[in-house]
Amino acid sequence: MTKLAPVLSAHWDEKDSFTLEGYKRHGGYTASAKALAMDPDAVIQLVKDSGLRGRGGAGFPTGMKWGFIPQGDNKDHYLVVNADESEPGTCKDTPLLMANPHVLIEGCIIACHAIRAKHAFIYIRGEVTHVVRRVNQAIEDAYAAGILGNGIDVVLHIGAGAYICGEETALLDSLEGFRGQPRLRPPFPAIAGLYARPTVVNNVESIASVPAIIKNGAEWYQSMGTEKSKGTTLYSLSGHVVNPGQFEAPLGITLREILDLAGGVRPGHTLKFWTPGGSSTPLFTDAHLDTPLDYEGVAAAGSMLGTKALQIFDETTCVVRAVLRWTEFYKHESCGKCTPCREGTWWLVQILRDLEAGKGTEADLAKLLDLCDNIMGRSFCALGDGATSPITSSIKYFRDEYIAHLTQGGCPFDPVASTLFAGAGA
Repeated sequence: MTKLAPVLSAHWDEKDSFTLEGYKRHGGYTASAKALAMDPDAVIQLVKDSGLRGRGGAGFPTGMKWGFIPQGDNKDHYLVVNADESEPGTCKDTPLLMANPHVLIEGCIIACHAIRAKHAFIYIRGEVTHVVRRVNQAIEDAYAAGILGNGIDVVLHIGAGAYICGEETALLDSLEGFRGQPRLRPPFPAIAGLYARPTVVNNVESIASVPAIIKNGAEWYQSMGTEKSKGTTLYSLSGHVVNPGQFEAPLGITLREILDLAGGVRPGHTLKFWTPGGSSTPLFTDAHLDTPLDYEGVAAAGSMLGTKALQIFDETTCVVRAVLRWTEFYKHESCGKCTPCREGTWWLVQILRDLEAGKGTEADLAKLLDLCDNIMGRSFCALGDGATSPITSSIKYFRDEYIAHLTQGGCPFDPVASTLFAGAGA
């Protein structure tokens, strides 16, 4: 594995990395000064040429998204930064904002210039109070230094904490003061977004990656990553590992390599299953340890890179119980706007609870898959689709474990149920 110098996390180990002084010490805000002297279309083209893709989950090319904004329309344009990080297992934007909020502010300045916007909104969830305070202070310091307020303004908006507001159109509804629910598209945000004006919605990591691209050039950024997935990114490693945390690496690294950096799975245990992009992505097993963790590699293996939340589970974990807990989360967070998701996630939980308790028959597995098939592609947004992913993939790889729950009358990982089963078979 070729070791590259970190980009986003380059100075996180410095005690004052989050301050304006600490950021400027390493060339902070020189990229925005350079970008402001460029033609906006040239900035968009540079970001296109870099190959930067959205880091929020879908991986859509960032420069192309900026290019969708109509020009010369005499309308206000807006930039909205999605900091509503709430995918189970995902924790990359939060440490980035704690360690270096000014890189996001500088990215906002560059993006606003590129799309001819005067206002940027950072939408952050209210539970992360410490992050809110740090970003707020960074914005205040940027205004005091005259960096903001000269034609570009940044507003921090605190959300009420709803998973659905991670969906870009539900986020826009919440920003406007309405209940966060996804909108029917078209029109897309680039045409009618915030306040029915052309809007770009980008993830924190996407915007925070822009200053380095402006400063170092497209070719420099293209030198990292894979053919179609360029640059470095933040991988969130959690679960049954020796050293969990954030690992910045070029796209295309494998889980085997990241585990080596993290000290491996906890001593005395072996990898059973893992998520490549959070709980809404299909599960992988130890057979996928060498799958390139880029958009194409993960898709080819049958999952999605998503938010790059690598949740690691060893052989002590009951996959049925883990999937049930995730599904309960999606049921709770469903906004209720569409029937497939509102009713479907409720039924998924009921069946999974029975299966986890050892009730029902093998026919319930077929019913579960049929429900997933009726939700997939039919819900208003991706929440419904995401709720089905861990279920279908876990049955694909661990069907025997589901059957074991039924034959043993309970979870085989539960000592009480296992003892009862052993006694009944004696």
